Amino acid sequence: MGITSFYFLCFFTVILLLYYIISPKLQWCLLLACSLGYYLLSGNGMLILYPVASVTACYTGIRLLTAVPAEDAKRRKAVLVLTILANIGILIVLKYVNFGIYTIDGIAKLFGSSETLIQSVNFLVPLGVSFYTFSLLGYVIDVYYGIAAPQGNYLKLMLYGMYFPVIISGPILKYREHGEQFFVPHRFDYRQVTRGLQRMLWGFFKKLVIAERLGTLVDTVYGGYMEYPGAYIWFATVCYAFQLYTDFSGCMDIVLGMSESLGILLPENFQTPFFARSVAEYWRRWHITLGVWMKEYVFYPVLRSPFFTGLNKSWRERFGKKKGKQYATFAAMFVLWLTVGIWHGGDWKFVIGSGLLHWFYIVTEELLAPACARFMAKFRIDPQGRTVNALRVLRTFFLVCMGDLFFRAASVGDAFAMLGRAVSVWNPAILWNGALSGLGLEWVELAIVLMALMLLCAVSLLQQTGSVRDRIGGMALPVRWILWYALLFGVILLGCYGPGYSAGEFIYQGF
Repeated sequence: MGITSFYFLCFFTVILLLYYIISPKLQWCLLLACSLGYYLLSGNGMLILYPVASVTACYTGIRLLTAVPAEDAKRRKAVLVLTILANIGILIVLKYVNFGIYTIDGIAKLFGSSETLIQSVNFLVPLGVSFYTFSLLGYVIDVYYGIAAPQGNYLKLMLYGMYFPVIISGPILKYREHGEQFFVPHRFDYRQVTRGLQRMLWGFFKKLVIAERLGTLVDTVYGGYMEYPGAYIWFATVCYAFQLYTDFSGCMDIVLGMSESLGILLPENFQTPFFARSVAEYWRRWHITLGVWMKEYVFYPVLRSPFFTGLNKSWRERFGKKKGKQYATFAAMFVLWLTVGIWHGGDWKFVIGSGLLHWFYIVTEELLAPACARFMAKFRIDPQGRTVNALRVLRTFFLVCMGDLFFRAASVGDAFAMLGRAVSVWNPAILWNGALSGLGLEWVELAIVLMALMLLCAVSLLQQTGSVRDRIGGMALPVRWILWYALLFGVILLGCYGPGYSAGEFIYQGF
């Protein structure tokens, strides 16, 4: 039951009505029942056993951590490690067994073996496995370090781990910041409910009007790149960047808006990433909760580990204090970005496109920064000038698109083949000679998506200086109603849904 479907809208409408009718003390019970119901109705109901197993493992770990005296550091650490292994073990089996098999098989083929070493075993992957696993593990780690209070109620922990809007595509939560919101009473607040519904509407616009149309075009080119070389590939790659953004951020708008209407404020996951002036800044604006989780629970522990502490000391002595520290940080960042790539999926295209390629970008930017500063100083170029910043934004967008090409391609081999076809054929005329209408979208459809993208860019520009909903809320009542009804009818009249469409699934729902 996809969250853009009519049935889900009916499901959520009933939840919203009941939520403010029943006793506020029972609201969390309703959310838990609806979360379990949603999971059972969203595919193979038996898959609910996986998140239940993860919740149970984390609950057991938390109970043991609270029972073991603080002085018994070895037993506490053993409990933490076992809890992490139990959850990561489930994640590895579900998402990465085939990755390991393909990798071993690929290495064997490099050495001349043409036979498959191991028969691949495909597992049915439960909804949101990476998201609920990371949210739960982060909580257990915080309890271990004493920065989060242990939750003694098993059912409340289950609601935190399986809250139905978040389990689709995130965001990744921190219990110490957002967990208690699920259990405290929420009184009906007209402004909060309407603001939540407004945000949901904007998310539907992104998903159904923009992302679904761009997806048709992207699928055509990426599914037949030998037939569509040169500018077709560049154009489709740019379209995919916007498709991925509108699909993922549109899902976040729906999820955050839905939760806001229930009185639950979740963390933001996007802050207009296409205005970033560097790849590092891009990742501070894109999938924010994943970046924060990786930094706190992967990067800092790796950097503080005995191995990297020794490496830092050794390289400081060899390369100097500043460079030695920088090189050790780069090495720890390699582990971080490798983990980010693997998190996105058990395939080398994700490891490269969402991981190691971005590590290379960031390291290169850091190493070239002093030379760039000297160049600008020599030629008296304002490093914060509008032209320079605009060029930085365009450069960052191009680099991100290269990563997206690997991310979207069927395989690493296909990604390199597409790059070869993109640079070996010169055909920019397809951008204006009518050839684009042969990519699955007629000119009317192309015009609709172009105007929708222009609206998206205008809203994104306004978001640089504050909340757009606050601005609209300060307008005269007739103007407010005109704007929101225009958006509503835009989704109804221009959205891609109904027979022939499968707009229910989001790209990041598979991660």
